[in-house]
Amino acid sequence: MTDLNWLAVTPEIVLLGMACLVALLDLFVTCPQRRPTYYLTLASLAVVAALHLVEIDNGATAYAMQKMVVIDPMGHLLALCATLATMGSLVYAQVYAGPRDLAKGELYTLSMFSLLGISIMIMGNNFLTIYLGLELMSLSLYALVALRRDHAQSTEAAMKYFVLGALASGFLLYGLSMMYGATGSLDIAEVYQATLAGDLNKQVLAFGLVFIVSGLAFKLGVVPFHMWVPDVYQGAPTAATLLIAGAPKLAAFAITMRILVEGLINLATDWQQMMMILAVASMTLGNLAAIAQTNLKRMLAYSGIAQLGFMLLGFVPTVIAGNTVSASNGYGSSLFYVLTYVLTTLGTFGLIMVLSRPGFESEQVSDLAGLAKRSPVLAAVMLVFMFSLAGIPPTVGFYAKLAVLQSLITTNSPLLLQLSIVAVLLSLVGAFYYLRVVKVMYFDEPVQTETVAEGSGARLLLSANALAVLVLGILPSGLLSLCARAITQSLAG
Repeated sequence: MTDLNWLAVTPEIVLLGMACLVALLDLFVTCPQRRPTYYLTLASLAVVAALHLVEIDNGATAYAMQKMVVIDPMGHLLALCATLATMGSLVYAQVYAGPRDLAKGELYTLSMFSLLGISIMIMGNNFLTIYLGLELMSLSLYALVALRRDHAQSTEAAMKYFVLGALASGFLLYGLSMMYGATGSLDIAEVYQATLAGDLNKQVLAFGLVFIVSGLAFKLGVVPFHMWVPDVYQGAPTAATLLIAGAPKLAAFAITMRILVEGLINLATDWQQMMMILAVASMTLGNLAAIAQTNLKRMLAYSGIAQLGFMLLGFVPTVIAGNTVSASNGYGSSLFYVLTYVLTTLGTFGLIMVLSRPGFESEQVSDLAGLAKRSPVLAAVMLVFMFSLAGIPPTVGFYAKLAVLQSLITTNSPLLLQLSIVAVLLSLVGAFYYLRVVKVMYFDEPVQTETVAEGSGARLLLSANALAVLVLGILPSGLLSLCARAITQSLAG
C-alpha cells in the first residue's frame, strides 16, 4: 500500500485533458454530424478504459491527493464499466442525435465531464471529494437533459431534475456536515475509526445518517425519492436518458459503498433497516406503477426503480450475519446486479434510439407492435433484454437475481427468508409488463409500416449487447467472482 501516488489517477487526468481537447476541437468542426469530435471522444474513452483494464485485477490499493482519493479493485472495475457504458451510450446516441440536431460538441463534452464526475465519485475517499464528483456529474446531466432547447418537454424535465437534484444534494451535504460535526473528520477512514470508538453524539449521528441515506436514495432513484425518475426519463432526449440511466447508477452504488460500508459500517444496524424499507417500497411501487404505463421510457423508469430496489437487498444481510464472508457475498452480488442491469439498460434504450426516426420517437409500447415482422433481429434482441430484466433464464438477469437472493437465504435468518419471498413475488409481478412488450412485438399487428433504418454501428453494438447478456447468463461465474474479489480486496485495503 502506498501513501501518495499521483500516477494512480492517470485515467482521470487523461479524461480531463481529452474532455478539454474535445471541447476545443469542436470549435473548428463544421461537419453537421460532428464526426471528428465523435471519433476523438470514443478514442479518448477507449484509452481511459484501457488504463483501468490493466489495473483491474492487481489487488492493490493506492492513494492520491493526500488520501482524498483511493484507487482499488472495486474502483477500477466500476470506472471501467462506467467508461464502457458511456462509450456505448454515445454510439447509440449518434444514430439518434444526428437527425435531431443534437450531435453537437456539447453532447460529447458534457458526457465526458459527466464521466469524470462519476470517476471522482467512484474513487472518492473523502466526503468533499465525493460531493465534488457528484456535483460535476449532476450539472453535466442537467445540461444534457436540456440539450433540446426548443423542446418544451425536455426543458420541463431539465428544470424538474435540476430543482429536485439540488434538493437531494442539499440533503446529502447536510448529512455529511452532521457526520463531520459528530466525528470531526471528512476522511472516510477516520470517520470509521471515530464511529468504532463509539464516544459520539448519537442524536447527531442518527440525523446525519437519515439525511445521507435520503441523498443516496435520490441518486439511486428509489422510493420515496423516485419522483424525478419517470418525468426525466420521458422528457429528456433518449440519448440523455441513457446517459442518466447507465453509468450514473454505478457511481451511486460506489458512493453508497464508500460512505455507508467503508465509513459508517459501525452504524449498520441503523442504515440496514432503512435499506430494507427502501428496497421493499421500491420493488412494490416500481413494479405496480410500471404495469399501468403505455410509454416505454416511463415504463423502463419505473422498472429501474424496482431493479435498484432489488439491488439494495444485497446491502441487508451482512450485518445480521456479522461476518466478512457474507459481506463479500452480499456486496459482491449487489455489484454484479448493478453491472448487469446497466448492461441491459444500455441495450433497451439503444434499441429505442435505433427504432426512432426524424419526426418520430419510438417511445410508446404500441410502437413496437409487429416488430418481429418488420425486423426479426431487433425483435429477438429486445426479447433478450426483456427476459433479462424479468429474470428469466438463460439471461444474466436471472443469475443476478439469484445471486442476491442467495446472499439473503444463506444467512439462515427468518426475516431475510421472508424478505426473499417478498422479492420473488414482486419480481413475478414485474415479469408481466416485460412479457407484455414481447407479446406486442410478436403477436400484435404492425402499426408502423416503415422499414427500420440501417445504422450499422448501433445495430452491431445492439447484437453484441444482447450476446453479452446471454453469455453472462450462461457463464456468470467469471464476472461474479471478479465482483466478489474486488469487494473483498477493497474492504481489506
